[in-house]
Amino acid sequence: MRLTGVEGLEKVYTASGQLQAHVIKGRLESEGIPVLLRYDSGSTVFAFTVDGLGEVQLLVPRDQAARARQILSRPQEPAE
Repeated sequence: MRLTGVEGLEKVYTASGQLQAHVIKGRLESEGIPVLLRYDSGSTVFAFTVDGLGEVQLLVPRDQAARARQILSRPQEPAE
């Protein structure tokens, strides 16, 4: 499923930067949940978050938001 725009999507997480956002995105996508990242252009320049600058929102289809939150509430298994 390709996600475009934000209509029909719900924010399930706000990451403190792109690295964290991509890790969480991969976790959700590995469970079959498509993810759209939404961020200000400043987050691509700055590697830190100040007053929301640098934050990345993770959006998923509304019908999968509850499942995504459930997945994110579980501790992540350590990589072997």
